[in-house]
Amino acid sequence: MSRKTKIKFTDFECNLLINGMNEFRNMLLAENLPTEDVDELLRDVFLSCTLTTE
Repeated sequence: MSRKTKIKFTDFECNLLINGMNEFRNMLLAENLPTEDVDELLRDVFLSCTLTTE
């Protein structure tokens, strides 16, 4: 079962969240670990932040 929750972020919070997740993704890549789940979440957060700040 999937649950969705809406949260509003400021531009600063969006940037902080995206940058932090990207750093985590880079760490996974450096250790040759899978990044599919992080990629999907990062994509969703990025799209949500860009759509709500325009």
